[in-house]
Amino acid sequence: MSNPTTYGNADQAKTDTSKSTGFNKILGLGSLLAVAIGLVVSQGVMVLMLQGAGIAGLGFIIPLAIAYLLAITYVMSFSELSLMIPRAGSLSTYTEAAIGHFPAILAVFSGYVVVAMFALSAELLLVDFIIEKIYPGIFPQYTVGFGLLAIFTFLNLMGLDVFAKLQTTLAFIMVVVLLVLGLSAVTEISAPHNQTIDLVTNWNPLGAEVLTLAALAVWGFVGAEFVCPLVEESKDANRNIPRSMMIGVTIIFITITLYCLGALLYIPADDLANSSLPHYDFAKAVFGDIGLMFLAIAAITATCSTVNTSLAAIPRMLYGMAKNGQAFPQFKTLTKEKKTPWVAIVFVAFITGIPMLLLRDQPDSIGLLLISAAIAWLLAYIITHINVLVLRKRYPSIARPYKTPFYPIPQIVGIMGMLYAIYYASPAPELSAQIFGAAGVVLGLVTVIGVLWVKLVMGKPLFKATDIDEILKQK
Repeated sequence: MSNPTTYGNADQAKTDTSKSTGFNKILGLGSLLAVAIGLVVSQGVMVLMLQGAGIAGLGFIIPLAIAYLLAITYVMSFSELSLMIPRAGSLSTYTEAAIGHFPAILAVFSGYVVVAMFALSAELLLVDFIIEKIYPGIFPQYTVGFGLLAIFTFLNLMGLDVFAKLQTTLAFIMVVVLLVLGLSAVTEISAPHNQTIDLVTNWNPLGAEVLTLAALAVWGFVGAEFVCPLVEESKDANRNIPRSMMIGVTIIFITITLYCLGALLYIPADDLANSSLPHYDFAKAVFGDIGLMFLAIAAITATCSTVNTSLAAIPRMLYGMAKNGQAFPQFKTLTKEKKTPWVAIVFVAFITGIPMLLLRDQPDSIGLLLISAAIAWLLAYIITHINVLVLRKRYPSIARPYKTPFYPIPQIVGIMGMLYAIYYASPAPELSAQIFGAAGVVLGLVTVIGVLWVKLVMGKPLFKATDIDEILKQK
């Protein structure tokens, strides 16, 4: 147990945060906000949110609001942890300091590496499906998905300055397109509403079916914390890291709400719930054939934004884990000029391509895959909240440039809410076995690998925390 002494004040922490530990500091608030929004608003989100709206109708606003509040809690916890321990390893580093190496490996690999492997694959497959549906026969099968993966792998290898310019542009276009689509639908600017649709008569906003959709809605808000692995490359991190995440999830809530409401005014709820490409139906209903070009822009920018963010953030998590001995040491390798973790970037790109080959003929399985991935992601958030609780107790006097308001209420609410969302992760009873089975296999595999790595490779106890001053001294 570490001695809970005082490690300086907030000014000292700000100085420590600004020290270079191998990376160049080039990311401002705009770039970080683009990251916070850019990973979250993906094609997978565009599909799942409309399917949720189809299941619950107007009542879907309730699980959306619940998911937004849960997102606020994880934003608070990640803000506190990332500025208290400003290292690229992100969750692995925080967890190592709180509850040990094994939970650190479990949290990052199950909640990020494996999840991103499936989620990115699903995202790239979706863009292939939607482009083929809009422009049939123009592109050979799978060339769009694999082509985008190759392009953004190369661009991320070129460094974060290229990434930042691309990400800001992609996120801006994507959000504008979705807002225009939602606002046009709500205001009937382009086409009249479907008069056969009645959204009010059977509305039951507090019905059990509505409340059980919280897990699906949470998927629309996961990922804003991808700014945290970029903390060593961020300008004025103490200010910009929390603000970018908080503003980001708020913009996402407003955008998704308008987007879902607009769809419900044009497409019957059952059609939204049962469609594998509901955003295609929505865009065509609002703008006709022109809407398909509109949708193509939204789909491509959403996918590019998600892939671009993942290939920037996840490799830096692996870089930090390698420095802590929790992953292969090759992940620490940086390019000389741009300070880019190129081995980790190539690795993430490689594992993304594998599920694309396995699922290329199963578009209906993508939604189930994303929900299964969300379960593992929620587990990572639970560990994040636990980290805050443990480190507050072990290090009560350490400098915290950001402190969670109303502590520990957000952490307790966050843990309970995430557990609730996991319990109701399946949108239908007949899908429970597939969803929890897939999540269980992933978590089981990562658990076995994590135990073997910590015991046999690192030679350390599974749950022994590292003194936080040792972590802060690492370069």
